[in-house]
Amino acid sequence: MSGAGIEGARERRVVSGGVELCVAELGEAGRPVVVLVHGYPDSKEVWSEVARRLAGRFHVVLYDVRGHGRSSAPRPLRGGFTLEKLTDDFLAVAGAVSPHAPVHLVGHDWGSVQGWEFATARRTEGRVASFTSISGPSLDHLGLWLRRRAARPTPRAVAQLLGQGRRSWYVSALHLPRLPEAAWRGPLGRRWPALLERLERLPADGYPTASLPEDAAHGAWLYRDNVRARLRHPRRDAYAHAPVQLITPTGDPYLSERLYDDLEQWAPGLVRRTLRAKHWVPRHRPDQLAAWITEFVLNRQNDRENDRQAGRQHTRQGGRAAAARRPATAREAYAQRFAGQLVLVTGAAGGIGRATAFAFAEAGARVVVVDRDAEGAARTAELARLSGAAGAWAECVDVSDEQAMEKLADRVAAEYGVVDVLVNNAGIGLGGSFLDTSPEDWRRVLDVNLWGVIHGCRLFGRQMAERGQGGHIVNIASAAAFQPVRRLSAYGASKAAVLMLSQTLRAELAGQGIGVSAICPGVVNTGIVSTARFAGVPEEEQQRLRNRAARAYRLRNYPPEKVADAVLRTVLENRAVVPVTPEAHGALLLSRFAPRLLRALSRIEPRL
Repeated sequence: MSGAGIEGARERRVVSGGVELCVAELGEAGRPVVVLVHGYPDSKEVWSEVARRLAGRFHVVLYDVRGHGRSSAPRPLRGGFTLEKLTDDFLAVAGAVSPHAPVHLVGHDWGSVQGWEFATARRTEGRVASFTSISGPSLDHLGLWLRRRAARPTPRAVAQLLGQGRRSWYVSALHLPRLPEAAWRGPLGRRWPALLERLERLPADGYPTASLPEDAAHGAWLYRDNVRARLRHPRRDAYAHAPVQLITPTGDPYLSERLYDDLEQWAPGLVRRTLRAKHWVPRHRPDQLAAWITEFVLNRQNDRENDRQAGRQHTRQGGRAAAARRPATAREAYAQRFAGQLVLVTGAAGGIGRATAFAFAEAGARVVVVDRDAEGAARTAELARLSGAAGAWAECVDVSDEQAMEKLADRVAAEYGVVDVLVNNAGIGLGGSFLDTSPEDWRRVLDVNLWGVIHGCRLFGRQMAERGQGGHIVNIASAAAFQPVRRLSAYGASKAAVLMLSQTLRAELAGQGIGVSAICPGVVNTGIVSTARFAGVPEEEQQRLRNRAARAYRLRNYPPEKVADAVLRTVLENRAVVPVTPEAHGALLLSRFAPRLLRALSRIEPRL
């Protein structure tokens, strides 16, 4: 029998404390078990898209929390939703689906609140292999967080208390007698899908289910049975006995990021990830969640297997268990930020574009490689897959072709999803005297260097904005954008336009959570000069000048991998304008503090 709203799911019933729980399963038995626990006012169907993506690697289990979906409600309701009884339910489900091995737990909203209980209670120790927490704190940790700030009411502490109080207004409303039930069974229940669509931009695609009004009415007792009691008397030994991954949506209107500031003391080795999204992440970003859950679960499985083979046992120390390592390197930070994200890089058949595609691939991203060189793009995609990409695909497109770019944007969205990070890297070189530069030369360099960037920003930026969950656009400009150079009038003008476009777009798109950055490399050892043209120079002289320029770039020998690292670091830190090479840093400083000196230097004849 199929689970409601979850195509292909197998369904069973598990009894716990007189309550019948509806449990749905996907994927093959015998694989690691991942249990997904929903929040309020949801049912298990909130996880349908994530579950479908996980089912190829895991035995995925979803269950309706008591009183929700197709699970029965306790009688009486009062006292029937305590964390102790919810823990009984979890142990019953885990025992039914995985009697001989611990399960990997994932919780969202109140599912995460429950998950913290399951991952810290002594009686569940050994039943939880890992815990992924999304948008739901431990009530014990929250109670102690509130007490610490109330005990030392510094301006910052008071601001944090007031800020979270403002976000949590609905908690008090749910403690009112009968009114929440009447609202959910009346107008609020009818309007909730439309409210979600408007406030969170969630499409009406079968979620929430028809049981929502009753689910929400019953779920009010989650708050009444637990919140006040735990905040008044929080447990002081609520240490995690399993590795914990925390996924924090930065746009969550209900929970402040500051709630998790002290979390490492409760979960040593905590793995933190942030996501530009609102509260209902399982519906907004199922691809990203599935990728992070997969990576975390597989790493924990490998850790357990390594320990088993070495004959070691994880032992508790001071009431705390060994958990996942805290990220200590830039590479680990990149993996936490970009694993599973969709990244599109133009001009990626070689040079900076190829190095950037590899860098994102090593961080576990899914990479779309775009270049008009089909063979070079295919080679980059192949090497990206070997570098660790969660997926890599090649697309042969000329970025200056508007219609081709529109088709690319539609194809990428349909096949892979909305791009999370766009890197507009494609560019060509053009040197020579301004008076010798023909209109055709100008059109060629502007079509690729400027219009290619405009097409990318317009098409993929619109998709990011319509999704409503942010993103990042990186435009590769040049030190020539702020450093005038003789005989680079067309190239410099195109890159200066990219720089200004980036800064204006950054201001315009900031309110939609979309970062825009301009990377300004200097002289980098890439193949751009091997295809550059020199205006006013006979054809027989073109190759000689290219070879001379290429020799100069090789002597400088600044690797494109350093530019790629700057790209990832820039997205991670959301920086605006980033010079890369020492000469680019110097030129940017001179442009701001000594522009007359920079203009004087620009009169020097380049040796090309």
